[in-house]
Amino acid sequence: MKVKIHTLFQYLLNTTEAAPKAIVGFSLAQSPKLGEFLGALDPQLPLDWNGKSFRGLPRLRDHVLRETGLAGICEPDDVLITAGAAEANYLAIMQLLGPEDEIVIETPGWPQAEVLAKAVGSTIRHVVRRSEDGWRFPMEQLVDQVSERTKIIFVTNPNNPTGQRFSEDELVELVEQARRVGAWLIVDEVYAGLEWEGTRSTSIAALYERGITTGSVSKALGLQGLRTGWLICRDRQLVMDAVIRRENSSEIMNIMGEVIAEVAMRPDRFRAAIGKARADGLANLARLDAFVEHEPRLSWVRPRAGLIGLARLDANTDGDEFARRLLADPYRTFLLPGSAYGQPQHIRIGVGGGEEVNLDLGLSRVSELLKVID
Repeated sequence: MKVKIHTLFQYLLNTTEAAPKAIVGFSLAQSPKLGEFLGALDPQLPLDWNGKSFRGLPRLRDHVLRETGLAGICEPDDVLITAGAAEANYLAIMQLLGPEDEIVIETPGWPQAEVLAKAVGSTIRHVVRRSEDGWRFPMEQLVDQVSERTKIIFVTNPNNPTGQRFSEDELVELVEQARRVGAWLIVDEVYAGLEWEGTRSTSIAALYERGITTGSVSKALGLQGLRTGWLICRDRQLVMDAVIRRENSSEIMNIMGEVIAEVAMRPDRFRAAIGKARADGLANLARLDAFVEHEPRLSWVRPRAGLIGLARLDANTDGDEFARRLLADPYRTFLLPGSAYGQPQHIRIGVGGGEEVNLDLGLSRVSELLKVID
């Protein structure tokens, strides 16, 4: 089984050493510094595994259940702490999906599931969101794509990269479509908690016995470098199978990731961090709205949640060429072309990163290039 690189990661690899002066479309909240946590860390902490559970620190799993709204619905042993949501998705998909199976995936969406399905040799069915429809999830397509061979339905909520959300009725419909064929329903919720309209959606593990919730501290808390996330499912055998699969790769969670994540998710700290991320995000979202409105060669569907969205370029502008030119002198500004999500006429813009990404400078450089690019 060979896993082929997806376009998004290839672009990141190709541009790692570019040293941009500004970033437009940073995908996580401003990252805190290690010093903010030192006072809560025990200098005598053994740098071994946590010594308590192969599923992760019990206190951290309690925090996860609380913040996902699953406390009282799921038990701590329904939670597996993982190396980010990416490992959680990987552990679920690779234990469930075989060459004879089908997987239904939204597009645009997080590309990981499709990469893994191609490596396995599974049949991939797409449900296509369209910008002209406000990037809504076309439930009627899902009904057509789900069959008796469907093993997994994989979606993101909020959607990565458009920032759109499922309504509660749509989540119920997702469950009904999965249940009628006995499919597993994986919902990647890495942007949950950063809703610009309404409250956090119900986690799918609360709605369906084969619902798998994945998430992490990477996006809303800006703690991507901890590589700490989670998989939650009421099916204990699935969770144990994920523990066993991980035993043959990373084996256990890293203790520093677990310990710092547990501190970060303590109620007072968590509320303060989410509050700041939301305030910063809303302020930047207003700036992006105004920016797009005044750029005749750009349009977008305003994200309803999360830190990123897709802006459409006019018909004469290619997203890959635009991103390449923008990263070079004299602009030195990074953004991700929409081709990373199969949307070549788009660019990814967003509200994350805080002051360090120099968003105003980046937007001014985008504007400059839009005026001259053919």
